[in-house]
Amino acid sequence: MLSSDHVGAVFLDVDGTLVPGTSSSVFLAGFLGHRDELAKAEDAYACGALDNRQVSELDAAGWAGMSEEQISDWLDGLPLVSGITETVVWCRQNGLVPVLATLAWSPVGSYLTDRFGFHAFCGPRLESIDGRFTGRVARHFDEYDKRDFALAQARELGLAPHACAAVGDSRSDLPLFAAVELSVAFNASAGARAVATATVDDDDLRSVLPALSCLVTATR
Repeated sequence: MLSSDHVGAVFLDVDGTLVPGTSSSVFLAGFLGHRDELAKAEDAYACGALDNRQVSELDAAGWAGMSEEQISDWLDGLPLVSGITETVVWCRQNGLVPVLATLAWSPVGSYLTDRFGFHAFCGPRLESIDGRFTGRVARHFDEYDKRDFALAQARELGLAPHACAAVGDSRSDLPLFAAVELSVAFNASAGARAVATATVDDDDLRSVLPALSCLVTATR
């Protein structure tokens, strides 16, 4: 439930941030049979050789015929960083609205939102008919859409960008990092570290709380 006395928002990335060392898509591709191909495509995206649309279309093709229910069952085994529950609770107790800002497929965002109590999530959508995925992308969603989603969420909450923070790790976080007051590079790439206002390396998400405390102090 959203408190009426929130003073800010924190936007958290999923792949490479809440899901350490890999992505939710690569994890699921291990079940779907195209893990190696997708991992190479994601590496190409990270270095700028492929765009998000190309990677999404390659990945979506591997979902053809799979049921939505089966994907949900697999997500129960998704590797996650420690401390997510505690970090979400801390944010709410300190007036920060926790939101997922991610390029992960919408079934992943929905799953994590329901499991941990995030306020909202974004991401690309896979086309499905009668509960089964078709192998096509219903909605593309890139790093600029991610930034725009976060800024729209802030407006809906009555917040300015200077009352917001972002926690992420890679190329897909850079536009959002540039748009908010506080950006935390968490176990991040060199590119994310170079532009972030804080850098944290740890296997527990709670290690970002000291940085977020500075935002709380500044907005009160």
